[in-house]
Parts: sequence; C-alpha cells; structure tokens
Amino acid sequence: MAKWYVSINRASEDRRMIEPSVPVPSTVHEPVWTVHGLLDAYRRRAVSPVEVIDQQLALIERTEPTINAFVSVHVDEARAAARASAERWAAGRAVGDLDGVPVSVKDIVAMAGHPTSEGSTAGSPTSATEDAPPVARLREAGAIFLGKTTTSEFGWKGMTDTPRFGITRNPWNTDHTPGGSSGGAGASMAAGVGAVAHGNDGGGSVRLPSSYCGLVGLKPTFGRVPQAPVESSFITLVSNGPLARSVEDAALLLNVFSRPDVRDWYAVPHDRRDWRVGLNDGLGGVGSGRLRVAYTDVLGGATTRPEVAAVCRAAVAAIESAGHPVTSVGVLFDPLRPHLEDYWKAGFAARLRVIPSDQWSDLDPGFRQLAQEGLAVDAAGVQAGHAARVRLAETMRRFHQSYDVLLTPTMPTVAPTVDTVYHSPEFDRWADAVPFTVPFNYTGQPAISIPVGTVDTPGGQLPVGLQIVATHHRDDLVLRVARFILDLLRS
Repeated sequence: MAKWYVSINRASEDRRMIEPSVPVPSTVHEPVWTVHGLLDAYRRRAVSPVEVIDQQLALIERTEPTINAFVSVHVDEARAAARASAERWAAGRAVGDLDGVPVSVKDIVAMAGHPTSEGSTAGSPTSATEDAPPVARLREAGAIFLGKTTTSEFGWKGMTDTPRFGITRNPWNTDHTPGGSSGGAGASMAAGVGAVAHGNDGGGSVRLPSSYCGLVGLKPTFGRVPQAPVESSFITLVSNGPLARSVEDAALLLNVFSRPDVRDWYAVPHDRRDWRVGLNDGLGGVGSGRLRVAYTDVLGGATTRPEVAAVCRAAVAAIESAGHPVTSVGVLFDPLRPHLEDYWKAGFAARLRVIPSDQWSDLDPGFRQLAQEGLAVDAAGVQAGHAARVRLAETMRRFHQSYDVLLTPTMPTVAPTVDTVYHSPEFDRWADAVPFTVPFNYTGQPAISIPVGTVDTPGGQLPVGLQIVATHHRDDLVLRVARFILDLLRS
C-alpha cells in the first residue's frame, strides 16, 4: 500500500526545533535538526553548539555499530570547533552562514588533515594538505565537521558496501541499503545525525540515497559548484550537492557550495543570488502564466514498480487538484545503456590502470569486473559515448522549449536489501538504479529529489522520492517546485 506523508516527526516545544519538511524513521527519538532551525536556536540562545555537538557525537556512538555511516569521526576536532563557535555566538560574532552547524563530508573529496580513501583498499592514502572546494566553503561558513561518511568504492555503484569498510545500512530498515554512492551521508541523516550532509552525484549519488532515505537531495547544474581536482574521467558528470531535511536548507547550502574557487576551470560564473529567494513563488510562471510541468515514469523506457509509481502519481494528482495541470509524456528518448555502457566502463578502466595489478584482487569484485571489461574499450567507443551525450542534451533542449520542469520518480524501486548484488540480473544498474537520474548527469541539468510518500514492505515502510528536473542554470526552478510540492503534501 502506498502512503503519502501527511505528518512527520515533531519535536516538543521545549526543544525549540523547527519542524523539518521531511520525515524521519520512527526509531529516531533524538532532536532532528534542520540548518535553519538550528541557527534560529543559536540566535535565541536556546541551545549552544557545545550541547549540539555532544548530542550528535553521542548519537553517532549509539548508531554506528548498526548503520556504519562513517569512515572516521572527528571527535576532538568537532568539540574544539563547537567551543569556538559557542564563544562566537555568545559574543554576537557568528561567522559565515553555518556557524556551529554539524555536517559530514563524503569520503570521496579531500578534507585537510584527513586521508581520502574513496572507499577503497587501494594504496595507503595520506592526509590531504588542503580542502576540496566544497569542504573549503563549509569551513569558511563556520560548519563543524563530524567526520567523513562512507561511499561505495570510487563511488562506482548505487549501494554502499566495500571490502574495506563493510556494509552501510538504512535506518528505515537496516536490512536495506541507504543507496549510494553517498550512502553514508544518507544513512547518517536518516538516523538524525548532522543538520546537513555533503554528497556528490555522478549518476544519482545524491538523489538516489535521498530517495531511499526520505531526504531532499540536490544535484546542481554542472559547474555550479566548483570541484578539484578535475582530472577524473567522470568529472563532467559530477556535481557536489547537499542531502538535507528541507528545501530551504538545500538552497542555503547551494549558496555556500557555489561560491567561486579558482581551482575549477569547468565552473560556471558565480551567481551571487541567494537561492532561497523565490522559494514561495509556487508554480507561477512569467506574468500571469503558470509553469509548464510534465511527468513521466517511463523515461528512456524505464519500468517503475507499481507501488512506487502509485506514490509519485498521487503527488502529481495533488498538484493537479491544486489547479496546476501536469502533462503526461512518454519515454522522451531511447534507452541509454546501448550507447553509454562502454563509456561508463571505460571510466572505471581509467581508474584501474593507476592501481598496481597486485592490488586488483582486493577491489570490490563488481567494480573490478566492469573496469577490466572497460580496458577493451577503445577511443572510438569513448567518442561514441560523447556523441550519445550530445544527442541526449539536444533532446532535452527541445523538450524544455515546451516544458519548464520534468517530474519523474527518483528511483524505480524502493531500497533493495543489503545482500542485493548490484548490476546483476537481480538489480541491474540501468534498469533498477539510475534510469531516472543518470540522464541528467550526462546533460548537466539541475535536479532534485524530494520525499513524497512511503511504501509498505514486510519490514516496514520505505520512502519514495520524486525527482524534479529543469533546464541548465535553472536551479531556482527545481528548488521552487520542490518547496511547492512538499508544502502541498503537508497541507
């Protein structure tokens, strides 16, 4: 049976926590902070950063043996940063936009003073000497780092389990995966840890765990958020973004993440706008018109599970009941696998080539197999993948001449169990994991996942996400529509 979110976990008044716009599992009994709610509490002296970080570290200690969301927890650093933040708030000298806000960072980007393992057994990574751009921006904004979160090996798959760090589990039901590759980020947030989490998304790796864990997950326009280094074969697919508990928090984090960094020559010119402005504008378009909204759950020939489709269609029906027409569209483009499978494998092969062959046996077997197959892909095969991306981008350019936003399920399924073999007949990457997300990594468009309901399973409820996609550089539209839909479903 499909269910909407009509109410969510509420904190008692004495906690003075602003209610998040996404639910949390019923097993979570601690205060669950939004960024905006926490900053408001700091301003009113209702709570101090020291109290919050102590609570967060205690929560990590209790939940980690089960969910395994962290590669490392930076206890001493977090407590020292909390004391410094508390002094600033007490003196009325808070810094940045996130002073005292607890965050986590996916262990696939560099954090000064800590190694970056990328979930792999390969090599012996040394501590980074400088922060990657998203981490630098969080630090400048006053955020407090709780630690680094788990990822699949090199971020290769939409589940999070590695030979090195083991299995990360979903707090909604620990027999199920939180998704990947930002699985630790999604699991920690669903467990109530952190006010926001950093992730990055090269095929759905922010949106996928957000869907499986009942969160808001934003993949900005490619180049909106600077990143470094930029030599990866997948660099033009990846966008860094937040996993959050409200659209407002996602918008604030986009303000922070998108600030310029000279290390990224792919970055688009910095837009100085506050991405929170206009969130309440609803589905109004230019003048007296309305946004032109389309929906499909068969994108690229995808097959959505009936129970997931029912939840997403119910959200679409709610939009229409509020007076905003939504046009059903079809597949829009042919299946991507025949055109992009070799392109995908070739990127893995590029990574495999720099790992000593005597270490290959220690790698995730699924990654190793695909990477070794990718060694046979020649330059013509890679170029064919680039050509397929160009054709896909042109298809979506034409689509957006008729429609402002596209709605799809984020995922065609709810979270599979942790013993599921990824990219197998049981759970195929192209059919079951990324048919709705990866197209917009190839085109670079902004997309967001929001939680719109749950599905009953034998082990309890599991969340369902709805994806909102807009044309390039219209991150404001995906945020605005996301806010409208979540407010509508909560009313």
